[in-house]
Amino acid sequence: MVVGVVVFIIIVVIQFVVITKGAERVSEVAARFTLDAMPGKQMSIDADLNSGIIDEKTAIDRRNKIQRSADFYGAMDGATKFVKGDAIISIVIIFVNIIGGAVTGLMSGLGDMSGIMQTYTIATIGDGLVAQLPALMISTATAMIVTRAASENSLSVELMGQLFSQSIVLTIAGAAMYVLCLIPGMPKLPLLVLGTLFIAIGVRLKKESASIEKEDESEILETDLDFYRDIENVYSLLSVEQIEMEFGYSIVQYIDSPEKSSFMDRVVLLRKQIASDYGFVIPSVRLRDNIQLSPGEYVIKIKGEQVAKGEVLVDHYLAMPGEDQLDDEIEGIDVIEPVFGSDAKWITYNQKEDAEVYGYAVIDAISVIITHLSETVKRHSNELLGRQEVSQILENVKNLNRELVEDTIPSVISIGDLQKILGNLLSESLPIKDMVTILETICDYGSVTKDTDMLTEYVRQALKRTISRLYVNNNKINALVLDPELEKSIMSSVRKTEHGSYVAMQPDAMQRIVTSLIEELKKVKGKGNNIIVLTSPVVRFYFRKMTEQLLPEITVLSYNELESNVQVTALATIQ
Repeated sequence: MVVGVVVFIIIVVIQFVVITKGAERVSEVAARFTLDAMPGKQMSIDADLNSGIIDEKTAIDRRNKIQRSADFYGAMDGATKFVKGDAIISIVIIFVNIIGGAVTGLMSGLGDMSGIMQTYTIATIGDGLVAQLPALMISTATAMIVTRAASENSLSVELMGQLFSQSIVLTIAGAAMYVLCLIPGMPKLPLLVLGTLFIAIGVRLKKESASIEKEDESEILETDLDFYRDIENVYSLLSVEQIEMEFGYSIVQYIDSPEKSSFMDRVVLLRKQIASDYGFVIPSVRLRDNIQLSPGEYVIKIKGEQVAKGEVLVDHYLAMPGEDQLDDEIEGIDVIEPVFGSDAKWITYNQKEDAEVYGYAVIDAISVIITHLSETVKRHSNELLGRQEVSQILENVKNLNRELVEDTIPSVISIGDLQKILGNLLSESLPIKDMVTILETICDYGSVTKDTDMLTEYVRQALKRTISRLYVNNNKINALVLDPELEKSIMSSVRKTEHGSYVAMQPDAMQRIVTSLIEELKKVKGKGNNIIVLTSPVVRFYFRKMTEQLLPEITVLSYNELESNVQVTALATIQ
């Protein structure tokens, strides 16, 4: 009787406290979450249907699936109540049987109290054990059905797949069977049979798995070879992405998250902004992951070659101090900001408000990447403007002024030469939105010269209103000017050929000019942000070519590129 009571109590506790209670909790939570999510899922289906992503039949199928899911969890929530009641009533039946049996035995005169209690207690415990075994199986089955609801296959398919998916599990189970044979009193024959069976199945599964993997590799190789037997498919390997970005795995997880689609949205906004500011549409940005990069590292490529790289800390903010600000007012990880090369710190979210109070410019990691991409695209915009993009721009201009386009292209200038002129403008950060003015200028001067560099200078002078807007503040401009003797020296060194013109000056003389420019820039540093170099119209192009390799950030303008009401302040003269 004692053994029976102990076993009965253990079974009841396991069934009631562990299995039934857990299944009931899972059912309640799943039912509540499913019912709460139904309106949102219905709205999502309606939105997809209205936008044309799915058709009416697919929408009906999805609605029916949601309804079936809700009905299932609701039914299972109620079913667990029955199972829980079955576990509770079994305990009640035990006491009812013992008390009822004892009363019946005493009233029938079947013996003394101790004998009757012993007889009916043993019978009751035996009956309870027999009743608890099917109840325990029902509770276990209920828990399995509720917790496997996310699977798409039936329970039997899932059970077989999970039991026989890993050969090492069956092999270990078979070895454990052999170990159990060493314990005295254990049934050795069944254990040996089961152990041998498990090990045999494990070895068989391992061989089949290796064979399947080998066949898959062969099929992939064969499919790959079949694909590239067609020579047209080989040509697909020759294409190069115009703009490409590669990310480390921590950034990829941040960008690929469906809740954080801001990166792709910002790329779209970047394309819109550049089209609005510069007058051409950048190509699509190809995004890739690269396991060879550090977790927070990213690379920007133009036409397949790396032109910029940086590293960020996701879930952190980049704090950049102002010019007159102490850099040690907040704690953080000191870094060099990847876009402009200034000092900065990576700080946590909790430090963000403090940094803003101290006057730091605080931006998130994704904004750092987008800003870096924006500056890189602007810096290499002349490379991204190909003949196809120029043709698309001309088609857009035709909608406004067809006669101008037809008079200019190709009678006055070819699309290739027009691409060079537009590329020259973009290389010095000048927008090409005013295509009507650009084409009219080319049409006027194209009969005089075919030199694209000289035509670029004429176009720049025609765009003086745009140039003044970009570089002039309140009709005033601070500039470094060239000494007249220096301009004469540069022009006397110009050599013209049928392919264009260039400056044939001695290297030491060019070095002295650049050194003088650098020294004057250091002297006037702090007297204004928009300090430019101002030259005569005939010298501007050649002076720009001389300095663009060492000082690409310097802006070189001519007097004819500024409006007549602009007041020029000469800060220094370059000798």
